[in-house]
Amino acid sequence: MHSKKLIQYTISLGALAAVFYPIFVWFGNSDLSWNKTVVFEIFPVLGLIAFSIMWLHIVGGPFREKLEQYFDYKKFMTISSIVVLICIVLHPLLIYVGFWLIGVKGSGFTYAPGDKQYLVWFAIVAWLIFVAYDILKKFKNTDFFVRHWYIVKLIATLGFFLILFHSLGLGGDLRTGSLRYVWIFYGITAAIAAIYTYGIQPFFKLKSV
Repeated sequence: MHSKKLIQYTISLGALAAVFYPIFVWFGNSDLSWNKTVVFEIFPVLGLIAFSIMWLHIVGGPFREKLEQYFDYKKFMTISSIVVLICIVLHPLLIYVGFWLIGVKGSGFTYAPGDKQYLVWFAIVAWLIFVAYDILKKFKNTDFFVRHWYIVKLIATLGFFLILFHSLGLGGDLRTGSLRYVWIFYGITAAIAAIYTYGIQPFFKLKSV
């Protein structure tokens, strides 16, 4: 029992660190002056939170059966997915709100240098993928999606990597410093988990049939 509790606490602390360390870095870099431009300081942290939680989803996938032995994994996925959805909706919305507050017409493209406009398109495509994924979850128990749900999850995972490149290229808190290395670590480990989940694991399941 004590060993199980220790593992539960270790997993929980690791997950919390993965999400709250980026928030801590953002807070240290931010100038939260409560004026019309404060939304430009706030919107990045929503992206950091969403990305960190999505990373937990991806790297947790290969270990789902093990993790379910220690806590309610389904409940975690449900609650954390709601948080991700809220963050990815508010993240771009606050940019428009910010420009509206200062009386300037602008968007995410206004924020990006000319040679990095494609990274905004990465974010737009990923945003559409994530929103579509949340809508399609309502139909995942239908015959068609039961047979093809792994494809939907794979596309959602590709959306994660679009956001990885978007954030590394445009994220102010990720240009230099420790958080950039953390993001690269997230990307590498997510790639390994995705290769296992969508490549190695299905291959061995097919061989065992």
